Amino acid sequence: MEARTGKKQGMVSFQPVVEQCEGCERIISDEGTAHCTTYVNPAAKWHLGICNFATHAKPEIKVVKVRINPLKAAKRASSRRG
Repeated sequence: MEARTGKKQGMVSFQPVVEQCEGCERIISDEGTAHCTTYVNPAAKWHLGICNFATHAKPEIKVVKVRINPLKAAKRASSRRG
C-alpha cells in the first residue's frame, strides 16, 4: 500500500481526490490539493463502482420487464376476487 500525504483534521488524515471525483460538489481545494469533505479515502469509494457520495454521477438503473406466466396470473386474479 502506498503512503500518501493528506490534509489532517484532528486525528484524521484526508487523502487527495481521484480522477473520478472531478466535478463533485463535495470537493474543497486546500494548499494546492483537492480533498473530499465527506470521505477520508475517496479512492476506496470508487473501488467497487460508483461512489455513493458523488453529486456529479448517478447510478444507471436497469429496467427489466418481467414475463409473467398467463396461467399463474389468471389464478392470482381469480383468488383475489373471492
